[in-house]
Amino acid sequence: MTSRATPFHCPYCSDEDLRPHGEKHGEWECRSCMRAFRLGYIGMLNPSQISSSQISSSQNSSSPH
Repeated sequence: MTSRATPFHCPYCSDEDLRPHGEKHGEWECRSCMRAFRLGYIGMLNPSQISSSQISSSQNSSSPH
């Protein structure tokens, strides 16, 4: 396993008590909310298909206030 694929927080309850789950790479379980989930790579985005308004709004939402 690579450290890039390691989640730091549960996507459901945000707790940090995560452990590998199952036999497949990318499967995790949260011992706090008792949910199991899978992480996976979908693919690269095509910049020509993203409008400039989407790019500016995502940059504005990620900047600290």
